[in-house]
Amino acid sequence: MTHVIMTGLSDRGRMREGNEDAIATRPELGFAVLADGMGGHRAGEVASRMAVDIVARHLAENLPPGNGDAVAEPVVSEAIRLANNAIYDAAQERPECQGMGSTIVVVLFSAQKLYVGHVGDSRLYRLHDGRLEQLTQDHSVIQELVNRGLFTPEEARQSVAKNLVTRALGVEPGVVPDISERRLSAGDVYLLCSDGLNDVLADDEIAGILDQHRDDLDAAARRMVERANEHGGPDNISVILARVDDPSGETELHEI
Repeated sequence: MTHVIMTGLSDRGRMREGNEDAIATRPELGFAVLADGMGGHRAGEVASRMAVDIVARHLAENLPPGNGDAVAEPVVSEAIRLANNAIYDAAQERPECQGMGSTIVVVLFSAQKLYVGHVGDSRLYRLHDGRLEQLTQDHSVIQELVNRGLFTPEEARQSVAKNLVTRALGVEPGVVPDISERRLSAGDVYLLCSDGLNDVLADDEIAGILDQHRDDLDAAARRMVERANEHGGPDNISVILARVDDPSGETELHEI
């Protein structure tokens, strides 16, 4: 049976008055959700919380026992679209929420596969055999420039435009999420994070923390947040970690 351990942590950081990130882990159902909101007058907090709550509720209500592969992808996609529509409608109807939006990244463990859905620049990474790999590609202006060869990844990290997203929940009446699937491997560690982590910590440092604390995901999450805050904590910092111990047969998940 597939055995996945999950943990999550969200921190305000040192420079922000509130926390516009939101997270949810449902290990008993095999999924995790992370969102990073945007918008003035705390509207970003409203958007990210709506995104996480709507996606988590839709997955919980529509996933069959065992998270069948046949329905996993459409259920994730529909959950993200529902969240987009709800945030968009709220932004149109409530003046204090005008202009709000949110990123989102969703993972769903189903038997021997991982399903991923995302919009915006919150990321999913995988640590495999000691190597950290970014599995999602940011929907951002700077990522488009990297894709065109106009910026190197290192130059992109230093750009003042690195947080300008080209796709987000709630900005338009419809959204197209990126959906993908991957095979699971025993020992792999997955990291969902907001840009308050990856904008501050280099991939090598993240990989080192994950490798050092592979057997204690709580400690790894705490250490990453501590290091981001030691670097000034300029933004909210959210992480969700999941380690795959046995990707065979039916998914069995435990929370720490």
